[in-house]
Amino acid sequence: MAEKSFDVLIIGAGPGGYVTAIRGAQLGLKVGIVEKQHLGGICLNWGCIPTKALLRSAEIFHYMSHAKDYGLSAEKVGFDMKAVVQRSRGVSKRLNGGVGHLLKKNKVEVIDGEAVLQGQGKISVSKDGKAVGEYAAKHIIVATGARPRALPGIEPDKKQILTYFEAMVPETLPKSLLVIGSGAIGIEFASFYRTMGSEVTVVEVMNQVLPVEDAEIAGLARKQFEKQGIKILTGTKVASVKKAKDSVTCHLEDAKGKTQEITVEKVISAVGVVGNIENLGLEALGVKTDRGCVVTDGYGRTNVAGVYAIGDVAGPPMLAHKAEHEGVVCIEKIAGRNVHAFDKSKIPGCTYCHPQIASVGLTEAKAKEKGHKVKVGRFPFIANGKAIALGEDQGLVKTVFDEKTGELLGAHMVGAEVTELIQGYVVAMNLETTEQELMHTVFPHPTLSEMMHESVLDAYGRAIHF
Repeated sequence: MAEKSFDVLIIGAGPGGYVTAIRGAQLGLKVGIVEKQHLGGICLNWGCIPTKALLRSAEIFHYMSHAKDYGLSAEKVGFDMKAVVQRSRGVSKRLNGGVGHLLKKNKVEVIDGEAVLQGQGKISVSKDGKAVGEYAAKHIIVATGARPRALPGIEPDKKQILTYFEAMVPETLPKSLLVIGSGAIGIEFASFYRTMGSEVTVVEVMNQVLPVEDAEIAGLARKQFEKQGIKILTGTKVASVKKAKDSVTCHLEDAKGKTQEITVEKVISAVGVVGNIENLGLEALGVKTDRGCVVTDGYGRTNVAGVYAIGDVAGPPMLAHKAEHEGVVCIEKIAGRNVHAFDKSKIPGCTYCHPQIASVGLTEAKAKEKGHKVKVGRFPFIANGKAIALGEDQGLVKTVFDEKTGELLGAHMVGAEVTELIQGYVVAMNLETTEQELMHTVFPHPTLSEMMHESVLDAYGRAIHF
């Protein structure tokens, strides 16, 4: 079989892989990309995009159910779960086709199958056990993503114990549900199912719901979740499960050894993800890995020359936008561009539950832990005219500054549309903006973004509207 050569070969066509491929083509490189299943990867097909479609349906259902609060009337409000899921899948299908078009437009060759590294600069590709071809490139980028992590003894069976794959396509609404893990995936599904009517319990082994978020923001979010009827148990683990025909009994244990049992119809396991590093030939080449991920530097380079890794497979934070930017830095470095090493400290995180949570940079606790003397500003949604007009007056914008330099160290929000607002602070941090520039920036009125301004002002004792 004749070997085909490229400048760059990319294994995996998720957000990191396909964006890297397109950028490589723009830079004049001959690029090939290998994908075994879906263009767009997990994010587009089974993650970020379809979950947002589900959450949008839940959001509209919530507003319809509370029409009276807005002076409106809506009778016999209901939903068709099959149609809700079909809409979500349709959104993914539409974008999947778009990725294919973009790759073709940029003359990126898509190779259908599974790739295995066969030595320095070489891969073989097979499909359903049959050889597709052999390919060579000076640079090979691994962008194989991640899969759901399974807890020993609580492995998903896809019927009663679900991963996000199965949770995304329910045939019917479960009457009761237990979610293991309160990170972004767990909380988003808890929010969706509770809004649609399920009785939901969330179990988190850490002492804080949304463990990576600022403690104050997480605490406010928890109050809102519990007000909606979500039961939250922190500092608690699922020690074991016992499945019956139509139910799962979960044996729970807290940090003090106190136990209880909860019986539910379904369980969603949302305890994180693990990188897809197996069966790629990485071990044979001596590529260094750590805790299920490939070890890389700020340019995506591994310890083996000519082999790179980006996205989830290269470690946390496991976010699509991190994968995309990491891939662009990697390919631009390969192309000889003068590019800065990837800085993970300014990557925003967003959780699309109700209320939304968004953050960037250091939490107040982490900033203090790193030795910063901080100034902290806060502004509540209840004091913002636009939030009140929207009927969304519960939330908070919080900013953390270095007292000595005025550097914006972090920003944290909970409330309506904060996933769209956070980027203002991300831009500010990337431009190394101080509190002075933010104070003198004119924010439009009436908007939710005014709270971002007021939070900065509050950090320096200058808040106007609260």
